[in-house]
Amino acid sequence: MFTGIVEEVGNVRASRPGQLTVAAQKVLEDTKPGASIAVNGVCLTVTELSPDSFSVDVMPETLRRTNLGALRPGDGVNLERPLAVGGRFGGHFVQGHVDGVGRVLSVTPEKEALLLKFEALQEIMRYIVQKGFIAVDGVSLTVVECNSTSFSVSLVTYTLENTTLGGRRPGDMVNLEVDIIAKYVARLREGGTAITMEFLAEHGFLAR
Repeated sequence: MFTGIVEEVGNVRASRPGQLTVAAQKVLEDTKPGASIAVNGVCLTVTELSPDSFSVDVMPETLRRTNLGALRPGDGVNLERPLAVGGRFGGHFVQGHVDGVGRVLSVTPEKEALLLKFEALQEIMRYIVQKGFIAVDGVSLTVVECNSTSFSVSLVTYTLENTTLGGRRPGDMVNLEVDIIAKYVARLREGGTAITMEFLAEHGFLAR
């Protein structure tokens, strides 16, 4: 489980069929082979380590559903280690299981921030709501506006300087993971289960 709070931006050192090697520093501090690291929001297992890089295997299904197949040496990637037990929780629950890719439609300056608008498939947009959570390339963000085909987010200076999103341009493809709670609520509603305050508390979504 991740939080969508990026720890550092790594750089792709090598991109081979089925494998990525990423240069990094901070995320290597307590990482061992077999550990998980989120790369652009995709939960991957570390297969090899060196003093300044790590390698991960990338399955064909992952390449089909994400933008990792388009990475080339020198590209920046957002990196995050799994949430430690007892650690601070600053974003939202992010599984590292990307639902699909979206496309940047526009990038609009808004004082010190940037407003990014993304296009996504209807099967993803059905889970996105105004002021709800969305993970874009592994970054936990709040939805500003949305409709049936697109949504927008506002990026503050810190996010622009400490993730890859500040360099995104119209036409770029990004990994999207919707809020896991939205998925559960949608499934329950499809099954005819009433969503009440008592139900949410019983299943751990609200404090008792």
